[in-house]
Amino acid sequence: MRRFLCFALTIAFATLAAACNNPAPEAPQAEPETAETGNLTWAINGEWRTDEARARDRYRRPLETLTFFGIDPSSRVMEIWPGGGWYADIIAPWIAANGGRYIAAWPVIDPENPRAAAFAERFTSRFGVEPYGALERVDFAAETGPLGAPGSVDAVVTFRNTHSMLGQGFLEKAFADFHAVLAPGGILGLVQHRLPADRVQNPRGSSGYVQQDFVIAAAREAGFELVKTSEINANPADTADHPFGVWTLPPVRRSSAFGDPANPDFDHSPYDAIGESDRMTLLFRKPSPPKNAGTDTP
Repeated sequence: MRRFLCFALTIAFATLAAACNNPAPEAPQAEPETAETGNLTWAINGEWRTDEARARDRYRRPLETLTFFGIDPSSRVMEIWPGGGWYADIIAPWIAANGGRYIAAWPVIDPENPRAAAFAERFTSRFGVEPYGALERVDFAAETGPLGAPGSVDAVVTFRNTHSMLGQGFLEKAFADFHAVLAPGGILGLVQHRLPADRVQNPRGSSGYVQQDFVIAAAREAGFELVKTSEINANPADTADHPFGVWTLPPVRRSSAFGDPANPDFDHSPYDAIGESDRMTLLFRKPSPPKNAGTDTP
Protein backbone atom coordinates (compact mmCIF):
# COMPACT_ATOMS: atom_id res chain seq x y z
CA MET A 1 0.00 0.00 0.00
CA ARG A 2 2.97 2.31 0.61
CA ARG A 3 3.65 2.43 -3.10
CA PHE A 4 0.08 3.55 -3.75
CA LEU A 5 0.20 6.26 -1.09
CA CYS A 6 3.35 7.67 -2.66
CA PHE A 7 1.70 7.48 -6.03
CA ALA A 8 -1.33 9.36 -4.68
CA LEU A 9 0.79 12.25 -3.45
CA THR A 10 2.71 12.69 -6.69
CA ILE A 11 0.31 11.76 -9.48
CA ALA A 12 -1.10 15.30 -9.77
CA PHE A 13 2.27 16.38 -11.16
CA ALA A 14 2.50 13.65 -13.79
CA THR A 15 3.03 14.84 -17.34
CA LEU A 16 0.58 14.45 -20.16
CA ALA A 17 2.97 11.99 -21.75
CA ALA A 18 2.17 9.46 -19.03
CA ALA A 19 -1.47 9.44 -20.07
CA CYS A 20 -0.44 8.42 -23.56
CA ASN A 21 0.56 5.00 -22.24
CA ASN A 22 -3.10 4.15 -21.66
CA PRO A 23 -5.57 3.12 -24.36
CA ALA A 24 -7.60 6.01 -25.74
CA PRO A 25 -10.95 6.59 -24.00
CA GLU A 26 -13.75 4.85 -25.76
CA ALA A 27 -17.50 5.37 -25.48
CA PRO A 28 -19.22 2.73 -27.59
CA GLN A 29 -22.95 2.90 -28.09
CA ALA A 30 -24.95 -0.04 -26.78
CA GLU A 31 -26.65 -2.02 -29.50
CA PRO A 32 -30.39 -1.30 -29.46
CA GLU A 33 -32.40 -4.39 -28.66
CA THR A 34 -36.01 -5.32 -28.09
CA ALA A 35 -36.89 -6.19 -24.50
CA GLU A 36 -37.14 -9.94 -24.87
CA THR A 37 -37.18 -12.18 -21.81
CA GLY A 38 -33.64 -12.84 -20.68
CA ASN A 39 -31.81 -10.06 -22.47
CA LEU A 40 -30.28 -7.00 -20.85
CA THR A 41 -32.97 -4.57 -21.98
CA TRP A 42 -35.59 -6.88 -20.47
CA ALA A 43 -33.74 -6.78 -17.13
CA ILE A 44 -33.39 -2.99 -17.19
CA ASN A 45 -37.09 -2.61 -17.99
CA GLY A 46 -38.09 -5.17 -15.37
CA GLU A 47 -41.32 -4.38 -13.52
CA TRP A 48 -39.61 -5.27 -10.24
CA ARG A 49 -37.45 -2.12 -10.48
CA THR A 50 -38.81 0.92 -8.64
CA ASP A 51 -39.54 4.27 -10.24
CA GLU A 52 -36.84 5.77 -8.05
CA ALA A 53 -34.27 3.30 -9.41
CA ARG A 54 -35.33 3.90 -13.01
CA ALA A 55 -34.90 7.66 -12.56
CA ARG A 56 -31.18 7.11 -12.11
CA ASP A 57 -30.72 5.21 -15.38
CA ARG A 58 -29.90 8.45 -17.21
CA TYR A 59 -26.93 8.97 -14.88
CA ARG A 60 -25.78 5.37 -14.42
CA ARG A 61 -26.42 4.16 -17.99
CA PRO A 62 -26.71 0.45 -17.16
CA LEU A 63 -27.26 -0.71 -20.74
CA GLU A 64 -24.19 1.10 -22.04
CA THR A 65 -22.05 0.21 -19.02
CA LEU A 66 -22.78 -3.51 -18.92
CA THR A 67 -22.50 -3.73 -22.69
CA PHE A 68 -19.09 -2.05 -22.48
CA PHE A 69 -17.96 -4.62 -19.91
CA GLY A 70 -19.00 -7.43 -22.27
CA ILE A 71 -20.43 -9.60 -19.49
CA ASP A 72 -21.71 -13.03 -20.47
CA PRO A 73 -24.93 -13.52 -18.43
CA SER A 74 -24.55 -17.31 -18.60
CA SER A 75 -21.23 -17.09 -16.74
CA ARG A 76 -20.15 -16.64 -13.11
CA VAL A 77 -20.41 -12.97 -12.12
CA MET A 78 -19.46 -11.45 -8.77
CA GLU A 79 -20.60 -8.00 -7.71
CA ILE A 80 -18.54 -6.27 -5.03
CA TRP A 81 -20.51 -4.55 -2.27
CA PRO A 82 -23.88 -4.25 -4.04
CA GLY A 83 -25.23 -2.03 -1.26
CA GLY A 84 -28.90 -1.27 -1.75
CA GLY A 85 -28.93 -3.44 -4.87
CA TRP A 86 -29.37 -0.85 -7.62
CA TYR A 87 -27.24 -2.83 -10.04
CA ALA A 88 -28.16 -6.20 -8.50
CA ASP A 89 -31.79 -5.54 -9.51
CA ILE A 90 -30.58 -5.63 -13.11
CA ILE A 91 -27.67 -8.06 -13.06
CA ALA A 92 -29.13 -10.84 -10.90
CA PRO A 93 -32.34 -11.37 -12.94
CA TRP A 94 -30.37 -11.11 -16.18
CA ILE A 95 -27.96 -13.80 -15.00
CA ALA A 96 -30.69 -16.01 -13.52
CA ALA A 97 -32.61 -15.94 -16.81
CA ASN A 98 -29.51 -17.11 -18.68
CA GLY A 99 -28.37 -19.89 -16.36
CA GLY A 100 -25.40 -18.03 -14.89
CA ARG A 101 -24.37 -17.50 -11.27
CA TYR A 102 -24.66 -14.21 -9.41
CA ILE A 103 -22.42 -13.87 -6.36
CA ALA A 104 -22.59 -10.89 -4.00
CA ALA A 105 -19.43 -9.98 -2.09
CA TRP A 106 -20.78 -8.35 1.04
CA PRO A 107 -19.03 -6.43 3.86
CA VAL A 108 -18.61 -8.31 7.11
CA ILE A 109 -21.58 -7.47 9.33
CA ASP A 110 -20.83 -6.33 12.86
CA PRO A 111 -23.22 -8.25 15.17
CA GLU A 112 -23.35 -5.15 17.38
CA ASN A 113 -24.73 -3.08 14.50
CA PRO A 114 -28.41 -4.00 14.07
CA ARG A 115 -28.89 -1.34 11.39
CA ALA A 116 -26.21 -2.90 9.17
CA ALA A 117 -27.61 -6.37 9.81
CA ALA A 118 -31.11 -5.24 8.84
CA PHE A 119 -29.76 -3.60 5.67
CA ALA A 120 -28.06 -6.85 4.66
CA GLU A 121 -31.15 -8.87 5.48
CA ARG A 122 -33.33 -6.69 3.25
CA PHE A 123 -30.94 -7.32 0.38
CA THR A 124 -30.73 -11.06 1.00
CA SER A 125 -34.48 -11.53 1.42
CA ARG A 126 -35.13 -10.40 -2.17
CA PHE A 127 -33.27 -13.38 -3.60
CA GLY A 128 -34.36 -16.97 -3.97
CA VAL A 129 -37.59 -15.90 -5.70
CA GLU A 130 -38.41 -14.73 -9.21
CA PRO A 131 -36.85 -12.96 -10.96
CA TYR A 132 -33.63 -12.92 -8.96
CA GLY A 133 -32.70 -16.57 -8.67
CA ALA A 134 -30.54 -18.01 -5.92
CA LEU A 135 -28.11 -15.77 -4.07
CA GLU A 136 -24.56 -16.74 -3.25
CA ARG A 137 -22.93 -14.44 -0.75
CA VAL A 138 -19.29 -14.16 0.31
CA ASP A 139 -17.56 -11.86 2.79
CA PHE A 140 -15.24 -9.17 1.51
CA ALA A 141 -13.35 -6.73 3.73
CA ALA A 142 -9.85 -5.80 4.84
CA GLU A 143 -9.41 -8.92 6.99
CA THR A 144 -11.36 -11.52 5.00
CA GLY A 145 -9.85 -14.45 3.17
CA PRO A 146 -10.17 -15.34 -0.53
CA LEU A 147 -13.35 -14.40 -2.37
CA GLY A 148 -13.59 -17.97 -3.60
CA ALA A 149 -11.55 -20.76 -5.09
CA PRO A 150 -8.85 -19.52 -7.47
CA GLY A 151 -10.25 -19.03 -10.96
CA SER A 152 -13.85 -19.69 -9.90
CA VAL A 153 -15.39 -16.48 -11.31
CA ASP A 154 -15.55 -15.15 -14.88
CA ALA A 155 -16.32 -11.49 -14.15
CA VAL A 156 -16.02 -9.14 -11.18
CA VAL A 157 -17.86 -5.82 -11.24
CA THR A 158 -17.64 -2.98 -8.75
CA PHE A 159 -19.53 0.30 -8.86
CA ARG A 160 -18.38 3.40 -6.91
CA ASN A 161 -16.60 1.36 -4.23
CA THR A 162 -12.91 2.05 -4.89
CA HIS A 163 -12.77 5.09 -2.60
CA SER A 164 -14.10 2.99 0.29
CA MET A 165 -11.45 0.30 -0.20
CA LEU A 166 -8.83 3.07 -0.33
CA GLY A 167 -10.28 4.70 2.78
CA GLN A 168 -10.23 1.43 4.69
CA GLY A 169 -6.61 0.86 3.71
CA PHE A 170 -6.94 -2.30 1.65
CA LEU A 171 -7.05 -1.28 -1.99
CA GLU A 172 -3.96 -3.38 -2.75
CA LYS A 173 -5.55 -6.45 -1.13
CA ALA A 174 -8.85 -5.79 -2.94
CA PHE A 175 -7.31 -5.90 -6.39
CA ALA A 176 -5.26 -8.95 -5.43
CA ASP A 177 -8.44 -10.70 -4.26
CA PHE A 178 -10.22 -9.86 -7.52
CA HIS A 179 -7.29 -11.16 -9.54
CA ALA A 180 -7.09 -14.40 -7.56
CA VAL A 181 -10.78 -15.34 -7.85
CA LEU A 182 -10.97 -14.61 -11.58
CA ALA A 183 -10.33 -17.31 -14.14
CA PRO A 184 -7.56 -16.55 -16.66
CA GLY A 185 -9.07 -14.24 -19.25
CA GLY A 186 -11.72 -13.09 -16.76
CA ILE A 187 -12.69 -9.44 -16.62
CA LEU A 188 -12.92 -6.73 -13.99
CA GLY A 189 -15.42 -3.96 -14.73
CA LEU A 190 -15.06 -0.86 -12.56
CA VAL A 191 -16.94 2.43 -12.22
CA GLN A 192 -15.69 5.08 -9.80
CA HIS A 193 -16.16 8.79 -8.99
CA ARG A 194 -13.26 10.50 -10.77
CA LEU A 195 -10.89 13.11 -9.39
CA PRO A 196 -9.36 15.39 -12.06
CA ALA A 197 -5.77 14.49 -12.95
CA ASP A 198 -4.48 17.94 -11.94
CA ARG A 199 -5.66 17.57 -8.34
CA VAL A 200 -3.74 15.94 -5.48
CA GLN A 201 -5.13 12.54 -4.53
CA ASN A 202 -6.11 12.20 -0.88
CA PRO A 203 -4.50 8.92 0.25
CA ARG A 204 -7.77 7.92 1.91
CA GLY A 205 -10.12 9.06 -0.83
CA SER A 206 -12.14 10.94 1.77
CA SER A 207 -14.00 13.06 -0.80
CA GLY A 208 -15.23 9.94 -2.58
CA TYR A 209 -13.20 10.83 -5.67
CA VAL A 210 -10.16 8.90 -6.95
CA GLN A 211 -7.86 9.68 -9.86
CA GLN A 212 -8.22 7.41 -12.86
CA ASP A 213 -4.46 6.88 -13.26
CA PHE A 214 -4.26 5.91 -9.60
CA VAL A 215 -6.89 3.18 -10.06
CA ILE A 216 -5.24 1.91 -13.23
CA ALA A 217 -1.86 1.73 -11.50
CA ALA A 218 -3.32 -0.23 -8.57
CA ALA A 219 -4.99 -2.74 -10.91
CA ARG A 220 -1.85 -3.20 -12.99
CA GLU A 221 0.20 -3.76 -9.84
CA ALA A 222 -2.13 -6.66 -9.02
CA GLY A 223 -1.50 -8.22 -12.43
CA PHE A 224 -4.42 -6.89 -14.48
CA GLU A 225 -4.10 -5.51 -17.96
CA LEU A 226 -6.16 -2.47 -18.96
CA VAL A 227 -8.36 -3.41 -21.91
CA LYS A 228 -10.07 -0.07 -22.53
CA THR A 229 -11.60 2.98 -20.89
CA SER A 230 -14.89 4.71 -21.59
CA GLU A 231 -16.52 8.08 -21.04
CA ILE A 232 -20.00 6.51 -20.82
CA ASN A 233 -20.43 7.80 -17.26
CA ALA A 234 -18.57 11.08 -17.64
CA ASN A 235 -20.08 14.33 -16.38
CA PRO A 236 -17.98 17.39 -17.37
CA ALA A 237 -20.10 19.61 -15.12
CA ASP A 238 -18.77 17.89 -12.00
CA THR A 239 -15.84 19.84 -10.54
CA ALA A 240 -15.25 17.28 -7.75
CA ASP A 241 -14.67 20.03 -5.15
CA HIS A 242 -17.93 20.08 -3.22
CA PRO A 243 -18.24 20.98 0.48
CA PHE A 244 -19.27 17.47 1.57
CA GLY A 245 -17.47 15.50 -1.09
CA VAL A 246 -19.29 13.53 -3.74
CA TRP A 247 -22.18 13.09 -1.31
CA THR A 248 -23.10 16.76 -1.82
CA LEU A 249 -24.43 15.74 -5.24
CA PRO A 250 -27.56 13.72 -5.97
CA PRO A 251 -28.74 11.24 -4.95
CA VAL A 252 -27.37 11.66 -1.39
CA ARG A 253 -27.52 15.49 -1.33
CA ARG A 254 -25.72 16.03 1.94
CA SER A 255 -26.10 19.46 3.55
CA SER A 256 -23.70 18.98 6.47
CA ALA A 257 -20.66 16.99 7.51
CA PHE A 258 -21.03 13.33 8.43
CA GLY A 259 -22.49 12.99 11.90
CA ASP A 260 -23.94 16.50 11.95
CA PRO A 261 -27.66 17.28 11.58
CA ALA A 262 -28.89 18.35 8.16
CA ASN A 263 -28.66 22.07 7.43
CA PRO A 264 -32.13 23.26 6.29
CA ASP A 265 -30.60 26.46 4.86
CA PHE A 266 -28.11 24.73 2.58
CA ASP A 267 -28.64 25.64 -1.08
CA HIS A 268 -28.78 22.39 -3.05
CA SER A 269 -29.61 24.03 -6.37
CA PRO A 270 -26.07 24.37 -7.84
CA TYR A 271 -25.30 20.74 -6.98
CA ASP A 272 -28.62 19.43 -8.23
CA ALA A 273 -27.87 21.19 -11.51
CA ILE A 274 -24.64 19.19 -11.82
CA GLY A 275 -26.43 15.87 -11.42
CA GLU A 276 -24.58 12.73 -10.38
CA SER A 277 -20.79 12.57 -10.32
CA ASP A 278 -18.25 12.36 -13.10
CA ARG A 279 -17.23 8.69 -13.23
CA MET A 280 -14.49 6.67 -14.86
CA THR A 281 -15.52 3.40 -16.50
CA LEU A 282 -12.68 0.91 -16.84
CA LEU A 283 -12.37 -2.62 -18.19
CA PHE A 284 -9.49 -4.84 -17.06
CA ARG A 285 -8.62 -8.43 -17.87
CA LYS A 286 -6.69 -11.08 -16.01
CA PRO A 287 -4.20 -12.25 -18.63
CA SER A 288 -4.26 -15.85 -19.73
CA PRO A 289 -0.95 -17.68 -19.31
CA PRO A 290 1.07 -18.26 -22.49
CA LYS A 291 -0.03 -21.38 -24.32
CA ASN A 292 3.32 -23.05 -23.78
CA ALA A 293 3.77 -21.97 -20.16
CA GLY A 294 5.22 -24.74 -18.04
CA THR A 295 6.26 -26.89 -20.98
CA ASP A 296 9.42 -27.39 -22.96
CA THR A 297 7.59 -26.97 -26.25
CA PRO A 298 9.07 -24.05 -28.22
